[in-house]
Amino acid sequence: METNEMPSNREQVKRLANGWPMVVALVLLLLGGIGLIIYSIAAGSATGQPIVPLLLAGVLMIPVCIILLTGLFTLQPNEARVLVLFGAYKGTVREPGLHWGNPFYTNGPQQWGAKLAAAKGRGDQAAAIRQGRNKISLRARTYNGAALKVNDKRGNPIEIAAVLVWRIEDTAQAMFDVDNYETYIQTQSESALRHLASLYAYDDGEENESTLRSNMDEVSRALRAELQERLAKAGVMVDEARLTHLAYAPEIAQAMLRRQQAEAVIAARQKIVHGAVSMVDMALKDLAEKHVVQLDDERKAAMVSNLMVVLCGEAEVHPVINTGTLYS
Repeated sequence: METNEMPSNREQVKRLANGWPMVVALVLLLLGGIGLIIYSIAAGSATGQPIVPLLLAGVLMIPVCIILLTGLFTLQPNEARVLVLFGAYKGTVREPGLHWGNPFYTNGPQQWGAKLAAAKGRGDQAAAIRQGRNKISLRARTYNGAALKVNDKRGNPIEIAAVLVWRIEDTAQAMFDVDNYETYIQTQSESALRHLASLYAYDDGEENESTLRSNMDEVSRALRAELQERLAKAGVMVDEARLTHLAYAPEIAQAMLRRQQAEAVIAARQKIVHGAVSMVDMALKDLAEKHVVQLDDERKAAMVSNLMVVLCGEAEVHPVINTGTLYS
């Protein structure tokens, strides 16, 4: 089965005219139009009729000036504007400051949708105004995902959440290759996190196996790589991705806690027994090397048994003193 992929857009950086000279020119043009209207009326007062050509020129200059004034716009640091002229992409302005461009550069579908939603009371009016004229923030932003309930590699239900730091790298892809890049980021982040959780066990992996709990850095690198692959279609650069929440699901949390406690007790017992055996071996060797006492195999076994009880027992041991001979 063949799939036809949509052609990808690429950003083209464009420089526009400085806005300050245009402000001066347009103000002069506006004043000139008003002056022509006044002059045509004053000059024609003697005849009772204004000078029609000058009057028409002055009247036309005012709306033309107003239209040209709409071509002025400002950009803050780490902000860009995508230029769209009658549906055609003309480039992206990234340089901060006051600029002047074609007044017919239109707003994009995302901005119109945000404005309509805000007008109907379903959106943030301030956000809609900030998004006007295809302006896109290039600043680093954070998406803190909600905790998801997924199954790990062994099928255990777990809760997992992640945070990612992202920024727009290609404004053309963000504007034209996806319908809404913020929604796209949220959806793809959840999908990538679910897929990642299915590749790793929560803990207690096999020998040299990476797990979610014990190999957090490796898991974070894998998450960032997968997110970057998915979000590259929207022109997004993922700077960092980290797990913020990791726990067993409530229905198995108590059972897993008991298992972890049992594993901890077993590990502690193993360490205690290993230390006790070492101490008993050391005691027998010192007694034999220093010729303190000569013990046969039966007495050595009894001594080992007694030492092991003393060293491994949890309760306090009360010694029994033998007042007879060693063999009675």
